[in-house]
Amino acid sequence: MNRIEQKFKLLKEKNQKALVTFISAGDPDLKTTEELIYSLDQNGVDIVELGMPFSDPMADGPVIQRSSQRALQSGTNLNKIFTTVAHVRKKTQIPILLMGYYNPILQYGEEKFFKKCASVGVDGALIVDLPPQEGKRVKEIAQVNGCSLIFLLAPTSDPERIKLVCKNASGFIYYVSLTGITGAKLQSDLQKQSALKLLKKTTQLPVCIGFGIKTAEQAKKTSQLGDGVVIGSALIEMIEKHQGKKAPQEISTWIKKIAKAVH
Repeated sequence: MNRIEQKFKLLKEKNQKALVTFISAGDPDLKTTEELIYSLDQNGVDIVELGMPFSDPMADGPVIQRSSQRALQSGTNLNKIFTTVAHVRKKTQIPILLMGYYNPILQYGEEKFFKKCASVGVDGALIVDLPPQEGKRVKEIAQVNGCSLIFLLAPTSDPERIKLVCKNASGFIYYVSLTGITGAKLQSDLQKQSALKLLKKTTQLPVCIGFGIKTAEQAKKTSQLGDGVVIGSALIEMIEKHQGKKAPQEISTWIKKIAKAVH
C-alpha cells in the first residue's frame, strides 16, 4: 500500500474527502515548487500532483500552458523533478504523483521512469494521453514499482471505457467534470451526469472530481459527489500572480479555506 492508498484509507476512517492540488513542477522554479509542496502539506492538502512540463500540452488551457512554459524556461526536466521529490521526502510524506504526457516518459524510458519514481518517493502517475486499452505494459511496470496509475474519465465516457478504466486504474480515478481544456467553467449539473453515476457504481476506487473548481463553496459541493476534489488552474493562477518567494505565503490562507470546506 503506497502513500496514496494509505491517505484514502485514513480519510475514509475519518469520514473525510480528499483535497488534491496540481502545480507545475518548476513554475517559476524548482525551489519555489519545493516550498509550495511544504506549504500545501501544512495547510490541509492531501495529495500533490506535480505537472511534468511539456512543450505541447494539448489538454491544458492557457493558464497551465503558461506555467508549463515558465517551468521549461527555468530548465526543468524529469531528472530535476526527481531530485526535487527526493529532497522533499526528507521533510514530508505527503503523497505525490506526477502528471503529464506520455512522450517525455517514453523518451526517458518507461522502466527507468517508474524505477526512479519508486526510488525517490513518487507514489503515482497520471499520463493524460495514455488510453487504458494501450496502457497494459505501463500498468505492469508501474505495479511492479508500487506506483499507482491514475486514469481520466469524463462526462462523455461510455460504459465500455468506464469499465476498462476501472479495471486498469489504481490509487484513484480522476473524473473530469466537463469536456474541454483545463480551467474551463465548472458545470452546475454535475450530479446529473450519467457517467459519474455509472463510475461510482462500477468501481471501489476513490473518485476525485476536477476541472473548474475555484472556490471553497464549489469545492465543498463537488466533494459531496465523490471522494475528493482536484484543484489546478485556480492554484496556478495564484502562483502566476504571486511569483517568487511570496507564492507559498499568499497561497496558504486560500488553500486552508479550501481544505476546511472539503474535509
